Amino acid sequence: MSTDHLQHLPGSRVLELDIEGMTCASCVNRVERKLGKLDGVEASVNLPLESAHVTVPAGITDQQIVDTVNATGYKAKVRPARYPSEHAEHVSGTAGTHEDHLQHGGTAAELRPRLILAAVLTVPVFLISMIPSLQFPNWGWAAGALALPVVSWSAWPFHRAAAINARHLASTMDTLVSLGVAAAYLFSVWQLVLDPAMTEHPAMAGMETGGLYFEVASVVTTFLLLGRFLEANAKQKAGDALKALLNLGAKDATILHHGAEHKVPADQLRVGDVVVVRPGEKIATDGVVIDGSSAVDASLLTGESVPVEVGPESKVTGATINTSGRLLIRATRVGSETTLAQMARLVSQAQTGKAPIARLADRISAVFVPVVLAIAVLTFGIWLAISGPVIGPAELSAAFTAAVTVLVIACPCALGLATPVGLLTGTGRGAQLGILIKGPQVLEDTRTVDTILLDKTGTVTTGKLAVDTALAFDGYQGRDVLRLAGAVEAASEHPIAHAIAAAALEAQTGHDDGARLPAVEHFRSAPGGGVVGTVEGRFILAGRTGWLTENGIRISAAQQESLADAEATGATAIWVAVDGTPAGIISLRDTVKPGSAAAVARLKKLGLRPILLTGDNAAVAAQVAAAVGISPDNVYAGVLPAGKVEAVRKLQAEGATVAMAGDGVNDAAALAQADLGIAMGSGTDVAIEAADLTVMGDDLDQVAQAIELSRRTLATIKTNLFWAFFYNAIGIPVAALGLLNPMIAGAAMAASSVLVVANSLRLRSFGK
Repeated sequence: MSTDHLQHLPGSRVLELDIEGMTCASCVNRVERKLGKLDGVEASVNLPLESAHVTVPAGITDQQIVDTVNATGYKAKVRPARYPSEHAEHVSGTAGTHEDHLQHGGTAAELRPRLILAAVLTVPVFLISMIPSLQFPNWGWAAGALALPVVSWSAWPFHRAAAINARHLASTMDTLVSLGVAAAYLFSVWQLVLDPAMTEHPAMAGMETGGLYFEVASVVTTFLLLGRFLEANAKQKAGDALKALLNLGAKDATILHHGAEHKVPADQLRVGDVVVVRPGEKIATDGVVIDGSSAVDASLLTGESVPVEVGPESKVTGATINTSGRLLIRATRVGSETTLAQMARLVSQAQTGKAPIARLADRISAVFVPVVLAIAVLTFGIWLAISGPVIGPAELSAAFTAAVTVLVIACPCALGLATPVGLLTGTGRGAQLGILIKGPQVLEDTRTVDTILLDKTGTVTTGKLAVDTALAFDGYQGRDVLRLAGAVEAASEHPIAHAIAAAALEAQTGHDDGARLPAVEHFRSAPGGGVVGTVEGRFILAGRTGWLTENGIRISAAQQESLADAEATGATAIWVAVDGTPAGIISLRDTVKPGSAAAVARLKKLGLRPILLTGDNAAVAAQVAAAVGISPDNVYAGVLPAGKVEAVRKLQAEGATVAMAGDGVNDAAALAQADLGIAMGSGTDVAIEAADLTVMGDDLDQVAQAIELSRRTLATIKTNLFWAFFYNAIGIPVAALGLLNPMIAGAAMAASSVLVVANSLRLRSFGK
């Protein structure tokens, strides 16, 4: 359920709730419906995160909200506002909100021992029950003893969920699982109690042991636990996106106090503190430069590939990296007010506001489960009614057998396997192709996506500056300009200098394998300006326009026009002067990945509208869009992190179902807000963890392939669900008429599971 419709009325406030005990989509609907009955309250409940985003009017207290949820049968508490360091602890630590309650039925860590015990005990139960040659006197009691821990402790998540729903006169797939497992086991025990000798002699097993279904109860429990475990395992790190984002911030800061430097924890900084940042260090908080000049790498937060030149009065952002000169920064925003903390809130709000995915099996079971229970009770009653006025043990046994057969044939093993087995096969094939699908809700999201936002830096382009051209003026050649500039830039630590030096060395090596760049003497650099040095007896200067002017170098109108032409194409242009005269211009740009144009064409064939989204300027964005085949009307340039989220929300408000592909921290909130978030695996962990789907390489074509695989997997799961339900629809009336004994019902149930698995295995051929 989207939070876009929630209106923050005057005097209203927003609460973030943690809610324990929800198991399926019906739980979400119940909580939202109960909260919605309070005047002026609107709520969006997120099942995977077990949280709620609630808009509360002034007349209602926090406690009333909590009490309403608790009265519904769940446990709620208000999530307090936290500063970044505290918030990081909250995400990963004591409360464990996101890690401990990500999946209905428990986390992967909680389910693992239950699954291991079930698997270990189910194997001997199945072998003893199904292979006559392995049976021994009184083997039924042994099978019952081995199956008991499986159907009780291992199956406890199903029993617990069924009990919670039963208290509210509701039912889900867990209800049928619980009843089916319990009925199969208790019926088998009842048969043994009625006839203790039925398994005394193995030779009698053929006719007289048809009433023992310990293996049915054990196998159903084990298979469904496996599916639940796989789902939980894929989701258990969903809360790590916030933790990773907040960990980007500096842990310590050096403050200048009365002329002396002191190191303090970053979360103890106060507004007005003067922070010392040396080259290579992270800037600890948002502030204003009061002394020094440098180039700041802000790509993690802004997505811009070119470092930002800063000097006195320049604003800087926490978590960015000082690449060159020493800076003194006066803190202007600290703690929860920093840009980094605000980005964390954006990610959190986007995740909480995501539409809770109603699992397909739960949609079916919402109607299917009550109907099956009614049929089982009705079957028992009708059989007793037609037995005559005298009801003896035989009549009671026949009625009970028919009712249990209905539950056994209806026990949704195939229904429960339909999603996890299809998901397992699809994700397994995806892993071979370098595609990570994080859960079944991702498959539903890919079905209706019609628009895809592509972050430029690192997704469509390489994200690294490279020399594009070297323009030479009268008397010089481009190769000489690049060689001389590369020689002096090789002594600098600036990222642009590294790119120029690398290109110059590569050009030299192309002509002579043993070539090296000339040595530089009298090297000097000015952060934010450029570099100077003597190379081969000539005075070389490289930098921006202001740097040449400061050094008394005159630039002609024609040369200035050449610079403007280069920058108009989206390039970063650097002057090179030799002995006081401009010798040329070196242009650098973020290069388009080789396969990006073909990938955009493939996305269009899938019916998607590609939109380029970037923090870079319009000229850069237009040049990249033209190179990959994106319409100029579908380019959003100069977009900051919060603006990316707004772009997604705007498109969603217009009725589009939006996918977002990105690789940086600046994309994390937009990836979480989008209907489908796709992270490039070559990007940051924050982007990967905030996304729904990850391609492990850096090829944009994998994004199109990932969407195709997701849609194919969803189609397979839907087919599985159809056949699983069809089997139940045919088998239940046959069982109710007494034409099917529990043994055949168990075999039919197993056959439906095999059909589901076989259909899912077809996904292994995807992409071949």
